[in-house]
Amino acid sequence: MIARQFAALYKARTMEFVRDRGTFFWNLLFPVFLVLGMAFAFSGGDEKLYKIGVVGKADPVVRILGMEQMQLIPYADALEASQRLERHQIDFVIDFDRREFGVNEQSSKGRFLRELFAAQQAVATLDARAYTDAALSLNFTQRAVSGRATRYVDWLVPGVIGMNMMFSSLFGVGYVIVRYRKNGVLKRLKATPVHALNFVSAQAASRLVIVLLTSIFVFTGTNLLLRFVMRGSYLDLLLLTTMGILCMISLGLVFASRMRSEELAGGVLNLVTIPMLALSGVFFSLEGSPPILRSISRAFPLTHFIEAARKIMLDGAGLVQVAPNLLFLASLTAMFLVLSATLFKWE
Repeated sequence: MIARQFAALYKARTMEFVRDRGTFFWNLLFPVFLVLGMAFAFSGGDEKLYKIGVVGKADPVVRILGMEQMQLIPYADALEASQRLERHQIDFVIDFDRREFGVNEQSSKGRFLRELFAAQQAVATLDARAYTDAALSLNFTQRAVSGRATRYVDWLVPGVIGMNMMFSSLFGVGYVIVRYRKNGVLKRLKATPVHALNFVSAQAASRLVIVLLTSIFVFTGTNLLLRFVMRGSYLDLLLLTTMGILCMISLGLVFASRMRSEELAGGVLNLVTIPMLALSGVFFSLEGSPPILRSISRAFPLTHFIEAARKIMLDGAGLVQVAPNLLFLASLTAMFLVLSATLFKWE
């Protein structure tokens, strides 16, 4: 009996989505056009800003680090800075702990900064009036690395998939159930033997399958044209995507549990999605941004999904490396499901 109820509710919700052709094609085609458009728009040159990774406490003698054209990005771990340099995410690395600098020989920016840095050391050594005796202790050795450049589109794809997943899950569950409540559908269902948990589970399952298939379609379709960098496991990425969708759906259920107005639901959902869209690193990296913004972004499930997806795709990370992100998403999912079940009302 319960299984038949679940199957009927699942089929009804799925067919409602498929028959709404405008929404169906929007969810499928918009992310594809966005990825292709971004790939075309950013297929030109690199950014004008030089990004320099700094490991350890900076030596005030190295005046090059204060130039306005350069952005300093501190790293506690030299290995992490080296990985960023290999991927061309930063242009130069100065390690003050080891007294060495890193340059990617395949980067024109890196070669330019190497020459500029060498020239600065020479000036610092010769000009005793402008620099202290500490200048004489500048003995840096070169450490060269190589690696294929990570295109902006390679970095962007996890963000676009996460963005589409967020909107489809939150509005596809939260907004729809509020509409059912407003139109009296839930009131009529209350008079049937359907249990609230069965109804909510069917709605969540239908949306999970739809969003997961949409994400696979977007990734596969755009990958055929752009050939993304994929250093990790597709299975790990699929597992992460499933967990991220479940977390977003459960969050949508929280907002759908009590609201009766579609206008209020739309406003509240926008209030949640816009900060996540701006601070979760969908279109731009938060490296070098104020610490308060990075701290706030850590509270968003979208941040953890995008961060883990980029680790899998760009760095070849496995489940062990992304376990903290998965644990965070699983914890939020459980908390949201309990909260939504507690608050849910038919009318």
